[in-house]
Amino acid sequence: MAYTTINKSSDYFNTLLWSGDGTTSNSITGAGFQPDFVWIKRRNAVAGHKLNDSVRGVNKQLTTNNTNAEGTDTNQLTSFDSDGFTLSNNADVNNSSGTYVGWNWLAGGTASSNTDGSITSQVSANTTSGFSIVSYTGTGANATVGHGLGVAPSYVIVKARSTTGGWITWVKGFSGTQYLTMQTTNAVATSADIWNSTVPSTDVFSIGTNSSMNTSSATYIAYCFADVKGFSKFGSYTGNGSTDGPFIYTGFKPAWFLVKQSSASGQHWYLFDNKRDTFNAVTRQLYPSLSNAESNDTSAPIDFTSNGVKIRNTSGHDNTSGATYIYMAFAENPLVTTGKVPATAR
Repeated sequence: MAYTTINKSSDYFNTLLWSGDGTTSNSITGAGFQPDFVWIKRRNAVAGHKLNDSVRGVNKQLTTNNTNAEGTDTNQLTSFDSDGFTLSNNADVNNSSGTYVGWNWLAGGTASSNTDGSITSQVSANTTSGFSIVSYTGTGANATVGHGLGVAPSYVIVKARSTTGGWITWVKGFSGTQYLTMQTTNAVATSADIWNSTVPSTDVFSIGTNSSMNTSSATYIAYCFADVKGFSKFGSYTGNGSTDGPFIYTGFKPAWFLVKQSSASGQHWYLFDNKRDTFNAVTRQLYPSLSNAESNDTSAPIDFTSNGVKIRNTSGHDNTSGATYIYMAFAENPLVTTGKVPATAR
C-alpha cells in the first residue's frame, strides 16, 4: 500500500491546550475530529502522562513515566467526542488551577479482528495517516501480531495492560533485537526475546517471550506508526555538539517532535509541539519518561522550519557530538501540498 501526501494534517493529528475547571464535565473541543488516541499531560504541576484510546475503552489509562498496569478511572477522560473529548475532575487532567496539553490522533474508530498474525488482534487502523492501535493477548510463545497498516511500520510502542511492563519501543533503523524503553533514560538495548529478532513487516510485528511483550493470557496494547509523506516522519540523526546543530528533514512544518538519545544512557525523552511554542525558538519541554511539570529551557532551543527541525543547542538531550538520537515527528503542514501550496516558515 502506497500512502499519498496528506494536505491537511489537522484532520488526523492535533494538539489542544486548556485550563482546568474542576468540574465533572469539561468539554475540550477544537480537535477537528473524534480522536481514537488521546495523550494528556498537566503542564504546571507534577502529574503523570495519561494515555487513553478507543480500543482499550474510554476510562482505561496508561502512564508513560511508569511501568504500571492499566488503571480504570471514571474521573479522568469520560468520552471521545466529535471535536475532542470530555474530562471529569481528576487533578491530572482537569484541576481548576491546572494548565494542560492533549495530543490527539485519529485511528480507524471501532476495532476489528485481524488474523494476519499467529495471534488474532483487535485493530483500529487509519491507512491514510499510517496509524493503528492494536490490542492482543499474549501466549507466552514466539508469535506475530497483525497491525493493519498495509506497510511496514516505522515506529512501534508496546505496553502491557494487565500486568506491569515497560514501554517497549522499536524505531526504523533498529535491528530485530534492539529496543528502547520510554519510561527510562536507558540507551538502546538488545534482546532476542523482545521482537523475536525480527523487524516489523507490511502485515505484522513479531513478539518474543519477554513478559513486557508476551506473557500467557496477559493483555497488551501497541501503537504503530508508518512514515506518511507530508504528515509523519520517524528515524535517527547524529549530534554535532554545535549551536549550529543538525537539521532533521521531515518534508513538513512540524507540529510535534519527540527525541531521545539512543546511543548512551542518562538522557530523558523530550517532547515539543507548536501549540505550547507558537513561534521559534521552541523551548517548552515535557518528558514522557518523567512526571515533571513543563520547563521552558531557553538555553536549549530548537526551531520548527517549513521542512523540518533545526537543532540550535549543545544539550545532551538532542545534540551531543557523535551521539545518536531517534525521533518521531508529526506535521502542522506539508512542505508542498498536492495543490502546489508551499508551507511557510514560522
